[in-house]
Amino acid sequence: MAEATPFLPGLSPVSTKPLTATRDAGNLSSNGGLVVLREAARRLDLAAVIADSLPDTRNPLFVIHSYRAMVTARMMAIAAGYEDADDLDALRHDPALMIACERAPETGRGIPSQPTISRLENLADTRTLYRIGTGFIDLFCRSYARPPASIVLDIDDTDDMVHGQQELALFNTHAGGHCFQPIHIFEAGSGKPILSLLRPGKRPSGEEIARVLAHVIHRIRRRWPRVAILVRGDGHYCAPEVLDLCRAQHVDFVLGLPTTSVLRRHVAALETSTTARAAAAEGGAVRRFKEFHDAAASWSRVERIVARVEAGPRGCDTRFIVTSLTKGSGKTLYEAVYCARGQAENHIKAWKAHLAADRTSCTSAAANQLRLFLHAGAYWLLWTLRAALPRRSPWRRAQFDTLRLRLIKIAARVVEMKTRITVHLPSACPVAPVMRLLLERLPRMAPIC
Repeated sequence: MAEATPFLPGLSPVSTKPLTATRDAGNLSSNGGLVVLREAARRLDLAAVIADSLPDTRNPLFVIHSYRAMVTARMMAIAAGYEDADDLDALRHDPALMIACERAPETGRGIPSQPTISRLENLADTRTLYRIGTGFIDLFCRSYARPPASIVLDIDDTDDMVHGQQELALFNTHAGGHCFQPIHIFEAGSGKPILSLLRPGKRPSGEEIARVLAHVIHRIRRRWPRVAILVRGDGHYCAPEVLDLCRAQHVDFVLGLPTTSVLRRHVAALETSTTARAAAAEGGAVRRFKEFHDAAASWSRVERIVARVEAGPRGCDTRFIVTSLTKGSGKTLYEAVYCARGQAENHIKAWKAHLAADRTSCTSAAANQLRLFLHAGAYWLLWTLRAALPRRSPWRRAQFDTLRLRLIKIAARVVEMKTRITVHLPSACPVAPVMRLLLERLPRMAPIC
């Protein structure tokens, strides 16, 4: 039956022919790539990490949506670019999203709505959140076919601006407003997320950092007793409690070291000579290194310290790092080991800019922490999609928003018949070979938990 009023009135003619638009193309979706992302979620059993830890006191006779279904819907929507739970009201019957949530696109029940998701986010208490956090650490360990010989833990925090009266929100002068300051831990070699912890908007204390690292190291060592661990962080992670923890747990560290007058006395002569060399170089920068052993008054022992002195047209700049590593020159430790921790900032950028993980707008801190875990699940989905592609492929360097735009936001018509469900992709689909390759490689790459 023709519509009395055109769906899009006001379209200009094409070649003197009237142009009209109707809504009769069938069960369409703009998220066709979710059917591939579903395979990654199934092999990771990702929804179970969050859902199985939540207390379910509902009457089973009246349950419509399981916690796994709610968690899956929320993570898939975030991965597809719908970071707000409100978007799920409009997406309840999106056929590709329904398939990703293990529901028949036409005869199945729609995915959970926004009020249902909001109730889910407010379910967790402190113990539940602890179980989910350790579950993500276990997921990280299960993602390896065999225990690695060594791993590098990059720890960093970031500003998460808040609006309104929210638990843990504090005014931070450096951030320029009220914020949270969550801690993120990634594995440097692979870029896999390990833990994201919501915390007040202030610099973490040494005791707090040591407590977080102790839980992570203990959980990893339970599965991999012999793995060598290196911890990297910037200057405010170099606290006596952190150094003592690493020594006690036989964990190596390379940490930034805040500049002090005592440290500057060790390199005063080097700064003078480096500045003179830079002046003689007529505008070129000169970088030199020096190693020595020293200890702050609060440290329990003397440590190896590397100073990097760089002089150029803008003056002389000196940085320090402290490390437990005994091998390698100071230049190598600073440039190849410590500076590589900057990649963690790119991971946090992807976390915030591409997955909107700073959308922590709930009133309670527990609900916002659960949101961080949901965004961590979406990070795992897109990371798995990227890691399943060939190592030399340009896709392995693609940002998450590129993966979403090219591999997920694909038009598709979904037809459900009695014996099968067919997803009709465009004939001119430039990433069809990539999607086929993903479906071949995902079973070999992702763990079946």
